[in-house]
Amino acid sequence: MHFSEFWNDIGELTVTGLSQGSIYALFALGYTLVYGLLRLINFAHSEVFMVGSFAAVGTWKALGLDQNSQTPVLPVVLLLLVAALLVAALASGATALLVELVAYRPLRHRNAPPLAFLITAIGASVVLSEFVGILTHRRPQGVPPLVEPRPLVTIAGTQITNLQVGTIALALVAMFGLDVFIHRSRWGRGIRSVSQDPTTAALMGVNRSQVISLVFLLGGLMAGVAAVMYDLKIGGTRYDAGFALGVKAFTAAVLGGIGNLRGALLGGLCLGLAENYGAGVFGTEWHDVVAFALLVVVLMFRPTGLLGESLGRARA
Repeated sequence: MHFSEFWNDIGELTVTGLSQGSIYALFALGYTLVYGLLRLINFAHSEVFMVGSFAAVGTWKALGLDQNSQTPVLPVVLLLLVAALLVAALASGATALLVELVAYRPLRHRNAPPLAFLITAIGASVVLSEFVGILTHRRPQGVPPLVEPRPLVTIAGTQITNLQVGTIALALVAMFGLDVFIHRSRWGRGIRSVSQDPTTAALMGVNRSQVISLVFLLGGLMAGVAAVMYDLKIGGTRYDAGFALGVKAFTAAVLGGIGNLRGALLGGLCLGLAENYGAGVFGTEWHDVVAFALLVVVLMFRPTGLLGESLGRARA
């Protein structure tokens, strides 16, 4: 055990864990939204994220950036980031809508059993992953030098970089915007009503198909934002990038209470911290062991997760 190193590095581990957890949290929103509405685990959501990561890289390259480019000045960086966020969010949102339209909607119309949805979700995930793999010849795609991590502020001896601050801030803003939309807008009320009682919601004039499409779209938009943050943090993407991260995001959703938006945020941040603290104490090879052990322990005492409310009953 590396307890002395852990206490020396706890500040850096905390900031790194929060920034990584922010990506998990945004990614997890797609799982928790769909499950809260349909009681369906959308395993194709990991590939929705992957499509967004490629869309962001493609946007930067289309605008003239490559691996040999110089880091642009700040105003240009901000414009490039906004462009990538928009394109990645739209690409992921469109992919999520396509998955819902092609893979899930026909099953709903036929009142298929839950197992059929699960198998279809896995099939859609493999199809998307392999399709992108063929298009990219299974080659990793590097991110141009867009944001150079630089110390922005030092707190108690811990240097916090501009990329870490930006990642956490962007996740919180996106999460807050989605939370306000779900709990304050007319469409959000429709989502919560369908989640709580779809029959009564239909009698009140709520179009269930439109609400379901909206939920997939929202989850895709959040995955697209998370994909840009992932690209900048990791420095690239590949056709199977969504698989491992998707498992972590799903774990974060379950940890916080799947079906609960704020639970996804809490679960993502807790998972990110647990991973980094575990790596600091036991070594990097225990990185994933500690994270999933935390999930098991929490579910032993809180089977519904840390917050554990469904989307339909979540308080505003």
